[in-house]
Amino acid sequence: MQNTRREFLGKSAALAGMAFFAPNLLFGAQGTKAKSILKDYFMLNDGKEIPKLGLGTWRIDDNAVEAAVQEAFKVGYRHIDTAQAYGNERGVGEAVRSSKIPREEIFITSKIRAGYKDYKSARDSIDTSLKTMKLDSIDLMLIHSPQPWNSFRQGDYFKENVEVYNALEDAQKAGKVRSIGVSNFLQKDLENILKNCKVKPAANQILCHIGNTPFSLLDYCKSQNILVEAYSPIAHGELLKDPRVIELAKKYNVSPAQICIRYTLELGLVSLPKSKTPKYIAENAQVDFTFSSADLEALKKLTFKDYGAHSYFPVFGGK
Repeated sequence: MQNTRREFLGKSAALAGMAFFAPNLLFGAQGTKAKSILKDYFMLNDGKEIPKLGLGTWRIDDNAVEAAVQEAFKVGYRHIDTAQAYGNERGVGEAVRSSKIPREEIFITSKIRAGYKDYKSARDSIDTSLKTMKLDSIDLMLIHSPQPWNSFRQGDYFKENVEVYNALEDAQKAGKVRSIGVSNFLQKDLENILKNCKVKPAANQILCHIGNTPFSLLDYCKSQNILVEAYSPIAHGELLKDPRVIELAKKYNVSPAQICIRYTLELGLVSLPKSKTPKYIAENAQVDFTFSSADLEALKKLTFKDYGAHSYFPVFGGK
């Protein structure tokens, strides 16, 4: 079924979409060169800096993640994204310690398990993450989801999320975490936290990529000075097959993955591409180009939500 749909999309783009990406029609001249993304940062609302590009580590097992993170450090990455649910915090921590890079130069994000919906579980899990990674503090700690994964987007869990967020606030006050935030939160979930918090969330990490960009949520976060981080900027690999993205990559003389990553960066988001392959870890950081304004506007109008075999994951299936 999925292959048939992709074949259909490919044929459709080859016919109707050919004009969409025809040179000098909708898209303008190739954009200008930007400064190295690995040396660029956003300022969080609490005054702390966060690198604009990070290495995502979802589905990289604990035995492989250390090598992936070490490779990223060699390339110049200083931002690593992990989570309790990923099961690889130990390997991430080991890579940080063995890198010999000053700890203050590395930005580590982790996330409280989606199923932990009370103060004590959240508090204890933060301590466990610190112990597992053997770190004195975590740079950014997030609530992984407003609902447990088995009820994703079902129910509000407003009271429970406030409890978990209170645990984050106390951990920050104790110096265990430097910045705090959320992940996969919709506007209603954020409004609940903002009405009940002492410390505003510094970030909201969400699914965002070409063809699936929640512009209203981005606008709301911006209005609240909450930085948005984009995970799965290449749609877990599915966008690499999209003929429209491939065509634009040829025009800019870059890879489809680089087009996808650059898109999220030009929206003003932190981008968190995942890879454990040295070639792609390096390639994903080579996004020092910019789109023409016409190209960027055209990308914003694309629609793509076919996650193929990955649709069974809650964040991709929406349930």
